[in-house]
Amino acid sequence: MSHAAFTPARAQIAANALRVTAAEVVERAQSGHPGAPMGLADAAVATWHHALRFDPSDLTWSARDRFVLSCGHASALLYTLLYLYDAGLTRADLESFRQLDSRTPGHPEAGFTPGVEVTTGPLGHGCATSVGLALAARVRHEHILAAGGGEEHPWRDARTVVFCSDGDLMEGVSYEAAALAGHWGLGELLWVYDDNRISIDGDTALAWSEDVAGRFGALGWRVERVDGHDPAALAAALGALRAARHAAPTLLICRTQIGYGSPKKANTSACHGSPLGAAELAATRAALGWAHDPFALPEEARAHFAESRALKVAARAEWERARAAWAAARPAAARVAEGLLAPMTDADAEALTAALLARTPAGGATRKLSNAALKEAFALLPRLVGGSADLSGSNGLTFAAPAPFGDPRRHPSLSPVGRQLHFGIREHAMGAVVNGLCLGGLQGFCGTFLVFSDYLRPTIRVAALSHVPSAFVLSHDSVFLGEDGPTHQPVEHAWALRLIPGCEDWRPADGVEVAMAWAWALTRAAGPTAMMLTRQDLPALTRAPGAAPEDVWRGGYVLEEAGAEAGAGAGAGAGASAVTLIGTGSEVSLCVEVAARLRAAGRAARVVSMPSVNRFLAQDAAYRDRVLGAGLRVSVEAGSALPWRALVGLDGLCVGIDTFGASAPMEALAERFGLTPAAVTARVLGVLEGRGRG
Repeated sequence: MSHAAFTPARAQIAANALRVTAAEVVERAQSGHPGAPMGLADAAVATWHHALRFDPSDLTWSARDRFVLSCGHASALLYTLLYLYDAGLTRADLESFRQLDSRTPGHPEAGFTPGVEVTTGPLGHGCATSVGLALAARVRHEHILAAGGGEEHPWRDARTVVFCSDGDLMEGVSYEAAALAGHWGLGELLWVYDDNRISIDGDTALAWSEDVAGRFGALGWRVERVDGHDPAALAAALGALRAARHAAPTLLICRTQIGYGSPKKANTSACHGSPLGAAELAATRAALGWAHDPFALPEEARAHFAESRALKVAARAEWERARAAWAAARPAAARVAEGLLAPMTDADAEALTAALLARTPAGGATRKLSNAALKEAFALLPRLVGGSADLSGSNGLTFAAPAPFGDPRRHPSLSPVGRQLHFGIREHAMGAVVNGLCLGGLQGFCGTFLVFSDYLRPTIRVAALSHVPSAFVLSHDSVFLGEDGPTHQPVEHAWALRLIPGCEDWRPADGVEVAMAWAWALTRAAGPTAMMLTRQDLPALTRAPGAAPEDVWRGGYVLEEAGAEAGAGAGAGAGASAVTLIGTGSEVSLCVEVAARLRAAGRAARVVSMPSVNRFLAQDAAYRDRVLGAGLRVSVEAGSALPWRALVGLDGLCVGIDTFGASAPMEALAERFGLTPAAVTARVLGVLEGRGRG
């Protein structure tokens, strides 16, 4: 089939089909945002036909371009496109827009709706995540190229195309991410900017007057402009952008009119977040000359989408033929491509876990133990890519190999096949980029201090919502980092992360727990991992007889039983009168010392290490009760104490810190906050004596 059939007049009819159907979707639901889909319809028709390589019959094709609707409130646009291309959504899906359990929720959700690459809604997030998607394509390209794949290998020109709004570009995260994209020269990236100059409050001039083109030019982007309602100009611009290879990302500024076609609401905020209303929708249909029934298409529109779909399916078939010939001619490069694309097998996961256990030292600062584990993982996982927000050494994210990613013309240490990333001081965008790396088929991680997870939290939340297995390395995990003081000392942060549904918290206490936490994050995680690591050294732990490394994956396990040395009268072992000390991270070794003191005082005490609260809570009740015991339960963590009530009960003891920290050496802070063996032992004995008197 020829592209010659796609005339501007026919494209206009297809665009009107898209804008009217999207408006009808919102009207039927009596909820949603019709204005942006109506304004973007011309650009969407041109983009999906001329600038997007995908197979509507297989939305997981590895060589597809990625489409990101960063302005997620315009979800009716994306859902209608997927319906019109017969790409996984049906008319029934459109008719159930924003209804309970429908596949067309209010904002796009990756992993839930076919064809949705990125969960969007928080403005700017889709833009930032798209940088990770483009970076994943670049990393894949460079590694296949380095393996002898040739400039024309099958995955050479995968693109990421983004629709973004004024609101997306106002958010700081998009600026951070755009700066990275410009620095990295991600020519695979195209942002189509819906320049309609309307936000919820009205004209964007109320709060925004910057030179967007000048800003992106200064960031190293190519900037082009096009009339967002001129089908011929859009086709020419987008077709040229898809055909060319650029050394920089592109911003295509499309001047559009929000609510295009609506006689009374176009170019106003009235159509931003509310249905047009039956009367205005009827007037819009009349203004556009649209006499068709709701959800019905004229033959010209139906033919456009059917023929465009057929062209894309045929292009995929041709790609498969070319890929097979390439793989036969370049088998070494084909094996590298397979390693970058194929999912991990059970055997791979077992081998990685064994290697991490063997190569991670037993004791030391857990940030350094994590570094050792990651070095081993880099050697075994070609898809592993990540780095830090200007804290590589502090986070334990500095590696002799692989080299940092980047253009060696910018700095001689950089390499196009590098897998360590330098994000600069851009935590928010860093998290979104790592989410994009994972969504793009790689395994991504990033790092900063735990206290700065405040900057990361929005992207961790979206990762959890999307079931994206991004790993967040968060070092300097308590007040024990010392003299930097309360601005850098996390207190509430561990629980803030644990409270995100689907976020897996890991605060390991020694090398075994670090190795197993990383093995879980890289092979089993169904969502993001928050890896909370110490600055200070910790001792290697001695485990109870029969303990296995896999116990760590249960989130909490008995590290030490009470032991007979406490004496029969004290209730030795795991009986009703035994004290159970529950520690995480650096406080596990503190619990071991406290348990020894309690036993010396004639009190039976056992120690539970709980590296992951959420993994522990996922275990069955019988296991949880067996681990926690029936006696006094005591939690010990250098952070917020109150949430531990859920595990120790109202009669338990929560030892922690519910104020901000202070600037002082670690030893002085332990004394100040009562986190010494003597202080914790005294508190436990006080509770036990109080129970005895009661």
